[in-house]
Amino acid sequence: MNDTLSEVLKAVRLKGAVFFDVDASVPWVAEAPGSGVVAPTIMPDSEHVMEYHVVTSGRCWAQIVGRKLDPVLLEAGDVVAFPQGDAHVLSSNPGMRAAPDLSGFPDAKASLPVLFNLDGGGAERAHIVCGFLGCDARPFNPLLEALPPIPHIRGSHAEDGWLRQFTRFAVMEANEKRMGGGGILSKLGELMFVDLVRRYVESLPQESRGWLGGLRDRHTGRALHLIHTQPRRDWTLEGLAKEAGLSRSSFAERFTGYVGMPPIQYLQKWRLQMAASRLCEGNATIAVIAADIGYESEAAFSRAFKRVIGESPADWRNSRTAGRQ
Repeated sequence: MNDTLSEVLKAVRLKGAVFFDVDASVPWVAEAPGSGVVAPTIMPDSEHVMEYHVVTSGRCWAQIVGRKLDPVLLEAGDVVAFPQGDAHVLSSNPGMRAAPDLSGFPDAKASLPVLFNLDGGGAERAHIVCGFLGCDARPFNPLLEALPPIPHIRGSHAEDGWLRQFTRFAVMEANEKRMGGGGILSKLGELMFVDLVRRYVESLPQESRGWLGGLRDRHTGRALHLIHTQPRRDWTLEGLAKEAGLSRSSFAERFTGYVGMPPIQYLQKWRLQMAASRLCEGNATIAVIAADIGYESEAAFSRAFKRVIGESPADWRNSRTAGRQ
């Protein structure tokens, strides 16, 4: 995958946030509302919020609300995420429901981790570390579109790897309440998500299509890497095809088959995502940003940005700056 995944996560401004430390005894159930409901409280700076859960002991079931998907059994060491921000349920048995309770969701300045005790009175217990990850969904986040509703990584697949180390370290930080623990837990969450995506890609069948499959393909992956690491270069279809080691027609067909759009269209969308990220986080002028991502003029960039986003670069920056304040 080279560094393409890293470039995407940087451009969509992935960051961790609130941690929950959940101790539960059967029977128990917890229902989380959709990310659009909780995001303004826990991560007001993020456009999109994803939740993930690490089962450190015991077992439970995870299920998305409102989708016809089978519940997923989670056991100690397993990690599950909800990248599309779906409302979902964790429970001691499949099919259980509970009314979402927003009173337990702290704001962005709360002390971490937040402790939850779900005492059903039974002897069988489960311990779960939960966290949230914020990112940009617009103008273009290819990873969100490519991930399944519930990516699930089993702990048994990483016996001596990062997931086992993560769960051990996360539990220690959650239990010891040391200075800076909340920040450490948030960064651990970011690292965990990267590893989850990486393991998910590695688990895909060799013939898998889509953006994630394209990362693994030698020719398409090479082109994606170049687009993401050198977006300001004056790329043409011929130039990308040559770098990918294919003829112009073969490359265009192969890239589109994997990614779902032609290479130059993908390049244009990625440039706008990079621009949106820089508009939100820095003080560079619009002209400088336009030049840095490969546009010949500020006017051409502004037209393209407004055509896709629906507002000018200046309005986009102003609205997000006002939101943070």
